[in-house]
Amino acid sequence: VQLVVPMAVVFGQGSVPGDLPRPLPFRDVQEMEISVNLRTSVMSRYEMRYRSTTGQEEAALAAATAREADAALHLLQDTTFGSLTMYVVPETSSLLPQGTNVFVGKHRSALVRAVGSLAALQARLREVTQVMSFTASSIAAALSDRVPDGQLSPDARRYLKSSLGYEITFSLLNPDPKSHTVDWDIEGAVNRYVKPVLDKLSLVANFSVDSQILYYAVLGVTPRYDKESSSFLLSAHSLPHVINPVEARLGSSAASLYPVLNFLLYVPERSHSPLYIQDKDGAPVSTNAFHSPRWGGIMVYNVEAPASPQASLPLHVDVDMARVMEVFLAQLRLLFGLSREEVPPEFLLESPGNEGLADWELDHLLWAHTVENIATVSTTLTSLAQLLDKIGNIVIKDDVASEVYRAVASVQSAVTKLSLGHLHAAFQASKEAVTSSERAFFDPSLLHLLYFPDDQKFAIYIPLFLPMAVPILLSLAKIVRETRLRKKEPTKMD
Repeated sequence: VQLVVPMAVVFGQGSVPGDLPRPLPFRDVQEMEISVNLRTSVMSRYEMRYRSTTGQEEAALAAATAREADAALHLLQDTTFGSLTMYVVPETSSLLPQGTNVFVGKHRSALVRAVGSLAALQARLREVTQVMSFTASSIAAALSDRVPDGQLSPDARRYLKSSLGYEITFSLLNPDPKSHTVDWDIEGAVNRYVKPVLDKLSLVANFSVDSQILYYAVLGVTPRYDKESSSFLLSAHSLPHVINPVEARLGSSAASLYPVLNFLLYVPERSHSPLYIQDKDGAPVSTNAFHSPRWGGIMVYNVEAPASPQASLPLHVDVDMARVMEVFLAQLRLLFGLSREEVPPEFLLESPGNEGLADWELDHLLWAHTVENIATVSTTLTSLAQLLDKIGNIVIKDDVASEVYRAVASVQSAVTKLSLGHLHAAFQASKEAVTSSERAFFDPSLLHLLYFPDDQKFAIYIPLFLPMAVPILLSLAKIVRETRLRKKEPTKMD
């Protein structure tokens, strides 16, 4: 598989390095092999087109701030999925703040401060492309099933596997309804905060969202009381034991065809309030929340104690949905592998705003999911072929055969589209390949229990037919014997 990234490097006035090999414009290609295991590797190919800025681009770069320049440049640049545009600005440019060498916008472009030589600039551009497209670790995470044990980073197991759809469930846990009456505007919060993000992610998969309120649902772990802070604490090592008792009450994944993401808001019971989560070092977690890889996240929402002890119960609690959704959306980004923690310190990333993720982050997902889909189809069809080889008398229907042919054609199309730099078309083809291969593999007519090897048939049918065959065989033997005796008797002559 070859991943081709179309890339434009645009030099502003006063930013052209002195050691360019030839006059602008010109093209260059950089390749890098990403080795997954002894048999699998992915080739990344950056097709770089060097040119000077146009008059309109130069006017956009004269903006007061990098954010304004990025917004103006977005109207002039290539917006194809997977493509990147790097605008090189002079070292003395005031667009980039002091100490910042790269500004990554929320579309598919970045502002890069010029350096003396072309080699140094290319090294900086390589860092930017790693952030905005894909890295060796993100490809390894997408192909985690093929990476040898011990060579995969712990974060790679955190990300969700590629799927045609996901179900998101928001649950409010109120273990003490006698003390707290909790109101949360979950529908309004989903429309305001979650829907813009899912609209952007709808290109990757289908999403469904539901919510529920569970009463008398406890975490299953007794928190420790801390006298100094007069509060209850949940330590990091006890957090894994929280999920199983809660999950038994959720019931959301029982009838689901797709992976379920659970986001739980837990209002502690009055006897365990306030409740705080500690990290591995014993320090309190600022968000008072934690996430579980490929499962979801839990946030503890403490209720302020009433001013007077004679306050009537239950207390009415209105949940601050903005604070809650900020945590849940951060956990959602983490589950999809869109964490911004590994960005170099001299990089400045613009916030994506209400959309929840930038255009280049969407491309990041498309790269990873396309590669993962191709690997999934390869594994599925190989398993199907091995199954059919083992069962000699299996009947393959025409519709199953057509699904196999369609899967092979689609996955070949996806690989071809990737090598041409057409990311969106490659992703769509890989989705079609996954759908066809899954239909073929799980077709009811290919259930291996329907077909038996010959020795198994003999083992089943001989005990049934042998008792019936014995009297039949004895009768045949008697008939043959009587026929022979009759032939030996002399015929009487009149």
